[in-house]
Amino acid sequence: MSKLQIEFTKLSPEDLLELQEISRITFFDTFSQSNTAENMKVYLESALSEAVLSKELDEPASEFYFAKINEKTIGYLKVNFGQAQTDLRENIGMELERIYVLKEYQGKRVGQALIDKAIDIALKRKMDYVWLGVWTKNVKAISFYERNNFVSIGSHPFVLGTEEQIDLIMKRNLR
Repeated sequence: MSKLQIEFTKLSPEDLLELQEISRITFFDTFSQSNTAENMKVYLESALSEAVLSKELDEPASEFYFAKINEKTIGYLKVNFGQAQTDLRENIGMELERIYVLKEYQGKRVGQALIDKAIDIALKRKMDYVWLGVWTKNVKAISFYERNNFVSIGSHPFVLGTEEQIDLIMKRNLR
């Protein structure tokens, strides 16, 4: 298989509607079969609303990057630093909060390109580690992160609609 030519672009507030669209599509495609329609609707309308995503884009300690092929957005990542992190919040670590890839591009190394981009960002910022949260039922993602040298160090709750789920906290040391 030939390697896809993926370009990364850092998002600005002008990218809000495209970010919302790809966020909702990828989240729904990934998690709708394992959750109720009601909980999915609540999450998509609250956590991925224009207001929430706009606030996230405006956060100086967070960065979003689109992955594009031939100018088509096929996925994105979000990283957080310092107090913008959802857990841990140490200045020596970076949270990889989201890696979302359109369904038709999964299995084509786009996720790998996104995680490589995140690690590159962390190394350039001289971070000691990268961490993330992943749903305990997302076995495919857990396996992917393990192949990328992340290890489970704990867990935290994640609320989807009215259901509290458990995310593993996984960490990769860089030093």
